[in-house]
This record gives sequence, structure tokens and C-alpha cells, in this order.
Amino acid sequence: MKGGVGIVWFTNDLRLTDNAVLMHAMERHDVIVPVFVLDIEHYRSEQFGFRRMGSRRLKFLLETLTDLQRAMRERGAHLQVLVGRPTDVLLDAVKRFGAKCIYVKKEVGYEENRTQEEVMHAAWKHGAELTSISTSTLYHPQDLPFGVRDVPDVFTEFRKRVERETHIREALSAPERIITAALDPTSIPEGVDLGFEEPVHDSRSVLPFVGGEQSAFNRLHYYFDESLLVSKYKETRNGLIGGDYSSKFSPWLALGCISPRSIYWELKQYELKHGANDSTYWLVFELLWRDYFRFAMKKYKQKFFLLGGIQEKPVASAQDSKAVQQWVDGSTGVAFVDANMHELRLTGFMSNRGRQNAASYFCNDLAQDWRIGAAYFEEQLLDYDVSSNWCNWAYLAGVGNDPRGNRYFDIQKQAKQYDSGGEYRKLWLDSTKV
Repeated sequence: MKGGVGIVWFTNDLRLTDNAVLMHAMERHDVIVPVFVLDIEHYRSEQFGFRRMGSRRLKFLLETLTDLQRAMRERGAHLQVLVGRPTDVLLDAVKRFGAKCIYVKKEVGYEENRTQEEVMHAAWKHGAELTSISTSTLYHPQDLPFGVRDVPDVFTEFRKRVERETHIREALSAPERIITAALDPTSIPEGVDLGFEEPVHDSRSVLPFVGGEQSAFNRLHYYFDESLLVSKYKETRNGLIGGDYSSKFSPWLALGCISPRSIYWELKQYELKHGANDSTYWLVFELLWRDYFRFAMKKYKQKFFLLGGIQEKPVASAQDSKAVQQWVDGSTGVAFVDANMHELRLTGFMSNRGRQNAASYFCNDLAQDWRIGAAYFEEQLLDYDVSSNWCNWAYLAGVGNDPRGNRYFDIQKQAKQYDSGGEYRKLWLDSTKV
């Protein structure tokens, strides 16, 4: 029976379109309380010497929250952006509004799950329950042809089975009106107010990334409808310079500004107008990889954060601070690696080709503990996503879902193949440009 107050705890599902958490709460309650918790102490905490979130990631998050707050206001609602520990903030909301249920996106990361469990136990003591809902993947977990424990350990087997045996659900429309409790408007702080430096924009950045659902759909419409670039995606996706060589959807996907299902169904409309080809399929193929790593992490949980990974095998575990710092600074002397590391540090983004080479060099040539590299990427990447980042690093380190067991990249060969004229290296190794 519909009634009472439900709390919607936004995490990295910062959108109104195709948001099953929000719609589930609205179907069951007359009034909702939408909350986002800025857990600054967690963002500032360190692992392997790196912050959990860098200034560029934080700026992108704050822009996203500003956009979501605007979209909420247009529908008569107020998004509460509150600073503190999630358990404290949400328990206070339960008491204040007499809420009996908190709704949140289902997580797969170890620490994210631990936080949700803390909230669940605290809420239960005050007569409220926590309901988590899957809303991050292209294929819904309930529609998979196997249970979590039986998710294949090889991507190809996973892909073939889900493509053959299941379907992709329709994307949900954004609500036209949202009724919230009487809430005082909250302001969104600046990064400097939270102890973070204001990031400097570098003109060499592939895009001037701006957070938010509106920006996500703007990018989607540009890549599909205005430029038709998606029809060439497979041929250009290994590029290194500029905004057009790949979709660049990943930062918005990471914060849930747009859902993979929204992208998929927009792509189906595109194919009706312009035709399907290998490139349009390949975009779905990449979304499938994203799904796969999320389900793999749900299966193996914290093993993806251990040195031996899901394979529990011995690997290089050195922690040479000088070698790590040279890699971070882009001063290894290997030009292709250094150029990519400069781009990451100065923009918060790096191409897929660059990530594979930088990670392979770190794991294989430097023989460092791969988790240090993963932690640095977590701090820096605008498109940081717990499962995609840590599962990809485990994959490159030879301790993840890789049937070959080791992905060594010949850096010089890669540079010759993908930057034959040296344009990318020249662009990023000229430190005078900003």
C-alpha cells in the first residue's frame, strides 16, 4: 500500500531518466526525501599513498549534483546534498521524517557494500529498512541465464550466453513531477571549501568534460545524431587525440548521469535511421564488458582487491616509491607511457589504449604491486568506476578474468602502431602547453 515517507539515497545513479531506485520509491510512497551524502572524509582518505578522489573527479561530481538539483527543482522537488558520514546523515533523516524505508542503488564494491550494511543495521534499530535495487547494468541481473556464483570466468562465454539467452529491458522515462517532504534547500559546496585544490583546465584535454545528466545526453546526441561518429567507432576507438575517436561516455556512466540502457535504446533508434554495422555493435560490446566486470566483482567480492586477485596466485609485489613516482609524474623515460601519464594527471582522462599500456608497463616492466597503480587511477580518473577500474587492473596484472594469464604490451611496438608520427607524444611531452 502506498503511503508514508521514503528516503532515496543517491550514490552514483545521479540522474532522473531510467532511475529504478527513484521510481521504485515514488511508486510506494506519497512523499520522498532525496539525499546525496558527500562523505568528504572518505574522499580525502588514502590508499597506497593516494587520495580516494582527486580534485578533478570531485569537480565533476559537484557539477553533476548541481545539474541533478536543478532537474529536481524543475519538477517541484529538492535534492538534499549533505556533508558527513552516510550512516549519520541517513539515520538523522529517518528520525526526522519518520521514514520506514531507504532506497539505494545496489553496489558490488567491497567498501561500498560495507557502507550500505552499516546504514542498514543502523536504520533497522530505528524501525526502517534499506532496499537496494539494481540499476547500473545493461542486462538486469535477474534476467541473466545464470546465477551470480555461475558467472563465467571468461568474457566471451558470458557475452555469447547473455546475447543468445536474454534481453535488455526498456529504459524508464524521467518522472514529470516529484513530491518531496518539506525540505530546506541545500547548497552545493565548492571543492576548495572541502579542502581540494581548484583544478586547472588543460587546453589539450580531449573534451571539456562537465558533469550532469544534461551534459551526458548532449554528448550522446552529438556522437549519434549530429556527427554520426558511432558508425565509425570500431575503426577509430584506438585513437589518442581529440574528442571524436571514441564515445567518451564513460565519465557520465561512472556517476550514473546516464544509464547503459538509455545509450542502448538510443543506439537502436540510430540504427533504424542510419543502419547497423560492426561499429554500432562494438559500442554495445564495450557496454557488455562493463556489465561483465560488475557481475564478476559481485561474484568474487573483495578478492579483486587482493594482490593475487581472483586467481590467488603470486605476482610482483614490489613497492619502489621512486619507480612509482616516476610513473605518476610521467618521467620514466618511456615516451609513450610518459605522454599518457601526463594526460591523466593534467586532465583526468586517458584513452583505452593508453590505459592498457600504462598499466602493462607498471605491472610488467616496473614489476610493482598492481594495486598501487589501480589506486592512482582511482584518484585521477574522471570515469572511475570501482568494478571497471579494479577488474581491468587485475586483468592486466594477470590475476583477473583473463584466460591468457598475462597481458604484456610491447610499448615501443604499440607506440609505433598507434602513434606512428609521434603526434601524441609531442602533444603531451611539451610541458609548456596549458
